[in-house]
Amino acid sequence: MSQFDGVSVVKKANIYYDGQVTSRTVILSDGSKVTLGIMLPGTYEFGTDSREIMEILAGDLKVLLPGTEEWLEIQGTATFHVPAQSSFKLEVRSVTDYCCSYPE
Repeated sequence: MSQFDGVSVVKKANIYYDGQVTSRTVILSDGSKVTLGIMLPGTYEFGTDSREIMEILAGDLKVLLPGTEEWLEIQGTATFHVPAQSSFKLEVRSVTDYCCSYPE
């Protein structure tokens, strides 16, 4: 899906790592939420409360998912899943555009 119709946007930004990673929360018409954001080059680790689907819309990065020892290389677009109650690492090499959803 290239756009979301009939949504509400939370004005306050989600800011991580001193502004190196930012996102905005979008509330969809069914009440579910997604976040749309940008990651600047750097190394990051994020923890999850709920399951996440991370869609990379553009970027150059490596991802280390929970329970794996091999980094996933992403150049351009890709989607990966992160289980609830876990953490994952990112090595972002260029400005990266992303959309994160939180399925029930």
